[in-house]
Amino acid sequence: MKFGKDFKSQMVPEWHEAYMDYQLLKNLLKDIHHSRKETNPPPTNNYPSGLTRTLSHYRVFSGLTTVQRSISMRSTSSSHHEDIDNHPIVVNNVKGIDGQDGYVTTYLRAKEDDGEQERLYFNSLDIEFNKVNRFYKVKVDEVMKQADELDKQMNALIAFRIKVDNPKHAWFETTVDIDHLASSVASSTKGLSTSISSPGRRPSKRMADHMDKIDEDRSLRGTRTEESEEPEEAEELEKPEVSDELASGDHRTKEVKHSSRQVVPEVTISSSAMTTTNNMLITGRPPSLEILNRVTINKPADTPLPTIKNVFNVPVDTNMKFTKENLSKVEDQLRKAFAEFYNKIRHLKSYSFLNILAFSKIMEKYDKITSRNASKSYLKMVDNSYIGSSDEVISKLLDRVEATYINHFADGNRKKGLNTLRPRVKKEKHKVTASLGFFAGCTVALIFALILAVRTRKIVEKDGHEQYMETLFPLYSFFGFIVLHMLFYAGNIYFWKKYKINHQFIFGFKAGTELGYREVLLLSFGLSVLALASIHANLDMEIDPKTNDYKQLTELLPLLLVILIFVIMICPLNIIYRSSRYFFLTCAIHTFFSLLYKVVLSDFFVADQFTSQVQSFRSIEFYICYYSSGDYKLRQHGCNNNTTYNVFTYILAPLPFWWRMLQCVRRFFEEKDAIQGWNSLKYFAIVVSFVTRTAYGKNKSDEWYVIAWVTSVVAGIVATYWDIVFDWGLLNRKSANPWLRDKLIVPYKSVYYAAIALNVLLRFSWIQMVLDLEVPFLHEQSMIAVIAILEIVRRGVWNFFRLENEHLNNVGKYRAFKSVPLPFNYEDDEEDD
Repeated sequence: MKFGKDFKSQMVPEWHEAYMDYQLLKNLLKDIHHSRKETNPPPTNNYPSGLTRTLSHYRVFSGLTTVQRSISMRSTSSSHHEDIDNHPIVVNNVKGIDGQDGYVTTYLRAKEDDGEQERLYFNSLDIEFNKVNRFYKVKVDEVMKQADELDKQMNALIAFRIKVDNPKHAWFETTVDIDHLASSVASSTKGLSTSISSPGRRPSKRMADHMDKIDEDRSLRGTRTEESEEPEEAEELEKPEVSDELASGDHRTKEVKHSSRQVVPEVTISSSAMTTTNNMLITGRPPSLEILNRVTINKPADTPLPTIKNVFNVPVDTNMKFTKENLSKVEDQLRKAFAEFYNKIRHLKSYSFLNILAFSKIMEKYDKITSRNASKSYLKMVDNSYIGSSDEVISKLLDRVEATYINHFADGNRKKGLNTLRPRVKKEKHKVTASLGFFAGCTVALIFALILAVRTRKIVEKDGHEQYMETLFPLYSFFGFIVLHMLFYAGNIYFWKKYKINHQFIFGFKAGTELGYREVLLLSFGLSVLALASIHANLDMEIDPKTNDYKQLTELLPLLLVILIFVIMICPLNIIYRSSRYFFLTCAIHTFFSLLYKVVLSDFFVADQFTSQVQSFRSIEFYICYYSSGDYKLRQHGCNNNTTYNVFTYILAPLPFWWRMLQCVRRFFEEKDAIQGWNSLKYFAIVVSFVTRTAYGKNKSDEWYVIAWVTSVVAGIVATYWDIVFDWGLLNRKSANPWLRDKLIVPYKSVYYAAIALNVLLRFSWIQMVLDLEVPFLHEQSMIAVIAILEIVRRGVWNFFRLENEHLNNVGKYRAFKSVPLPFNYEDDEEDD
């Protein structure tokens, strides 16, 4: 793989625009190369017509090649020394209009041929480097501030632990370790800022020496519970920051100091209680519980209790209760915060390495094309810049965070700590692919067998067909809606991954637990096999003459299958992707109780999926009515004449839209965002349209006909406009891409136009219900199923572009990491604010 492609593939997706634009600089070098070819074309060799070999082939035997090579080497050596004495560029550190430091390269040979093109190249090179350097500095500053905040959180945690456990001497070790973390952060920041302010100096060694003194007694890091040798498994936890191609050993890569350094330094963990105590006494920093007087506990906002208290103006109790339950909650919050912080540092380290390597590669290309020796001067500046000299600080901080986490959150167990901090990259399993192929084949075979059974047995012509369509078809169509939705979601995952849309981060999946498209396909085809097998077993159209009813077991198959799915969903055993099941159930619970939980993207995304499964909710209602009233063994029910059933028809159909509307209402009051207020009105309009259409379906009167038309048209227009403009970010008149948006991930604009047209068409599929259109070869229940399928198709298309727009928003704001709430709040910080 070429460096450019590998470089692009290893970028942090949300930081894409902050990386060096390697392709732009490469194109400028191509222009210089083409210009030089036109100005100085290579000599043409006019060989005799009968001579088919080059002259160099014959000169090998005459000694001419050796002489020529010697002369060429002397000439090259002479020109090399001449270039060293007369550097083609001078790089200066200057302060820009905005007050920020930046580097400006002066090209000293602008009067030569192609000088203007090379000057343009160095101008672009400076712009890219200053962009990278400034972005990196901002992110390092953020990391240092977060490290200081985590340090204070850990001090509060240690004091909290002392109050809960209250051992006699256990606090010695922990306090000293946290003091060292704080010292590491403070000295790193100070050393870095001092060194960068002195031009031409390399601060890394000085800072490393200073921090090594802080780190000289590694016995302060806790007790290691395992053997000193690291198991081979732990090595797999380390995900290389760059590929083998990027880390290949060319001569310049060896000069770049990042390339020879390990991604994460090894941390040796040992213990000695006496040594720890002695060191604590020498430092003169005894632990103090006074910190708890300046700290309050932040109550999590993702539970219903704070919301209820806020509604009724009940004061939130911030007094700390020193219980093991509260300690466990605090530790869990800090675990997540440390894991996210550690991940951010690793991405920052990779960002530094990749960009420095990219500048090294592009300067090598420049030297090769122009035969100049400009790379030494420029890369020396790169190494002395902020991004080139701060790697030691980041490495030490990474080391210290890792040691702190292992000591305080993994009981000194290095393997356990690394499993959390650096989860393994999820690997594709052959058994998943094999099982997927098996179930997909079974699904196709069962579908063909079902078609043949219907045609050969002439089931459509039998008397029981009508009764079957009114009773069992709505029961089994429920599984069809679920399977189809899962198939589209699998397709969404495939295309999100193909176009590098970071859906794992957007949804907040735990690293290594998210389902790939193969796993989703496996689940969907597995469910389809169970459903189709049940249909085959329950395809009787005539009552058994011996019992005068249908077989009880086969008639219960749809209900048993629904119960099986429910049991699997709530199963506590670690089978069938438990983490993903529980993630979905959590989002579903947050959706059901929309006003009680803080709304995040995964919650309202699931709620949007529910809005496209209205017919599934109606099927659940029919399940309850069918098996609780009437005689299912005779395929008889009285649901249509049941008052309770009819009332719930009005409630269940628009229920997902109610949930979505309540989510918008909560966001409107919490975020003070007017857009969410308008969005809630959109869902209210859809609820009204559903109710009026349902009323018209049960009361075929002219009044309800007009009302259903008006409300449905209004809701359809508003919802369509919202889909395209707000959810997808399209229809921008002033966009660089006509009527789309400035940035598009899919390279084909026609895909977006087709998606807009399809969304408009499918949004108005409800017209059939109002116009009472009838298709001769389709039963009424089949027509209802077709309309439901079209809505699921629309949602599948909507999902891709909705998440694409969200991804671009994250990229525009460089949001690549989750904001994890911290458990403690310092009162002095509030006063400073």
